[in-house]
Amino acid sequence: MNIKVVRGNPTPEELAAALAVVRARAAAAAAAPSGAPQPRDGWSDPSRIATRRLPQPGPSTWARTYWPG
Repeated sequence: MNIKVVRGNPTPEELAAALAVVRARAAAAAAAPSGAPQPRDGWSDPSRIATRRLPQPGPSTWARTYWPG
């Protein structure tokens, strides 16, 4: 693995920290089964949008569609 500093002048401590992160990510990727599905994060889960019923039509409905309550 080759890592090259393209810009800036990092300290040895900063380089060590960056290398530790890169190695940890590489080790985690190598340890994961190759055919296993990746876990979905909460932001991409469509069920989080449909957790409540939509408000009934009325004069203040526009305010209740954004702020849950």
